[in-house]
Amino acid sequence: MPKIGLEIHGYLLTEEKLFCDCKSEHGIKFTKPNTNICPICTGQPGSKPMLPNEEAVKKSVQVSLVLGCKINQNTPWMRKHYSWPDLPKGYQNTLSGPYAVPTGSDGKFLGIKIRECHLEEDPAAWNPETGEIDYNRSGSPLIEIVTDPDFSSSEQVGEWLKQLVETLWYMKLLDKSSGIKSDVNVSLPEKNGERIEIKNVNSIENIKRAIETEIKRQSKEVPKEKETRRYDDKKNTTTKMRSKENAEDYRFISEPDLPLIQFEKKYLIEIEKNLPETPTKKIEKIIKKHKLSKYDAEVLTKNLDIVEFFEKVAEKVNIKLAVSWVTVELKRLLNYANKELDEVDIKPEHFIELLELVEKEIITELKAKEILNKFIPKSFSPKEIAEQNKKISSENEIEKIAKKAISENEKAVLDYKSGKKESINFLIGQVMKMSNKRADFKTAKEVIEKLISK
Repeated sequence: MPKIGLEIHGYLLTEEKLFCDCKSEHGIKFTKPNTNICPICTGQPGSKPMLPNEEAVKKSVQVSLVLGCKINQNTPWMRKHYSWPDLPKGYQNTLSGPYAVPTGSDGKFLGIKIRECHLEEDPAAWNPETGEIDYNRSGSPLIEIVTDPDFSSSEQVGEWLKQLVETLWYMKLLDKSSGIKSDVNVSLPEKNGERIEIKNVNSIENIKRAIETEIKRQSKEVPKEKETRRYDDKKNTTTKMRSKENAEDYRFISEPDLPLIQFEKKYLIEIEKNLPETPTKKIEKIIKKHKLSKYDAEVLTKNLDIVEFFEKVAEKVNIKLAVSWVTVELKRLLNYANKELDEVDIKPEHFIELLELVEKEIITELKAKEILNKFIPKSFSPKEIAEQNKKISSENEIEKIAKKAISENEKAVLDYKSGKKESINFLIGQVMKMSNKRADFKTAKEVIEKLISK
C-alpha cells in the first residue's frame, strides 16, 4: 500500500505582502509583470524587511487552529538558502527548518495528522524557458501545511484536499483565485523503495494524476535513492530534477533582521474565540435553525458571504422563498456576471423588499427576476419600479391579451389541439411578453386553456 504525504502551499488572503507594503496579488488578478514591487521584495542590496504583516500572522494562527494544531507561542524567523533565479535575496524567510518552531504543530484534520503549519514568503515567478522573472508575487504571505504520510491513494488525497481548501476558502483565510500548489511525497514500502518528492504540483486534479503516475512508475522502477521530480501534466509523466536535498543543504540560520514572533495567551484565546465557523458547523447550525434540507444547506454554505446574506434575508422573508431565491436566482445572477457576492453591492434590505413584493403578489416572479438582473453592480429599492409594473391578476384584462396572443399564433393553437400540450407554454410566454411580464402566470394558463377549448 502506498504511503503519501503532502506539503501544501496556499496564499493567505491579505492586502499586502509579508515584509513590505506592496499589494499581495497573484493568480489571475494582475496581467502586467513587475508592477507590485519595491526594493524589499526584489532583494535590493541594503534593503531591510518591515515587521511581518499582522494580518498574515493572524491568519496563519487561524489556519493552524482550524487544523487542530497546538499554537507555539515563540517562533523565530529563519533564512532558508538556495540558489534559484526566483529567490532574489538568495534565501527565503520562513518559520520552518531544523532549528525553527512552526506556527502550529501536532494537529489533525478529517483523520489526517498535520505535522506542522507555518508562515513563509513566496519566491518570485521564474520562467525557465525564457529566463524571465516576475516579482509581483515575491514576498507574498504563504501558509505551508505539512501532513504525515497518512494517505494511501490519490482518491483519498483528492477528497481530503477538496474539503481542506473549501473550508479555508469559505473562512476567507486563503485566496480562492490563486488555488493551491503542493509538494507530494510518494513511497511504496512493500517494494522497499525510497521516498520520492514531486515538486510544485498546482491543482487537485494534477496532484491526483501525479500520484497515480508516480505509483505506476515506482511499481516498475523501484527508487534506490531519494530524489525530487517534476510532474509534466501534458505528458502525464514525472522526470528527475535533482537528488533530494537534506535540511543541511539549505543552510538554515536565524534571521537577524526580524524579531521573534511571540504570542500572548490572551491574544490566542481571542483569535480562537472569534474564529469563523467551518462549513460543517454552519451546515449543522442552519439545518437546525431553519429546518433546511442538507442539500440546500450545502449549497448555501459553499460561500460565507452567501450564507450570511441568506441569514439576513431569512429573518424577514418566508424561508422557502428565501432559500429558492438565494440558492437559485441570486447565484444565477452572480454566475452570469462572473462575480462573487463580495465583488458587487447587493444590499440584503433591497433583496428583502423584492421578495416581499413577490410574496404579497404585487409583482410577478418574472418581473422580480428582471428587476434582480439590474442589481449588479449596485442594488436599489425596487418599490418605484414595482409601482409601475404591478401584477395583472384580472381575468378580464388577461383575457384581452390572451385573445391577441392566440390570434397571432394560430400554429401553436393547432399544435395544442392536435395533442402537443407543451405548445401552451409558448402561448403563455407570448402573454407574458405582451404584458411586460406582469400577467399572473397561473391565471394566464387557465384563460388560454379556456379560450382554446371554446
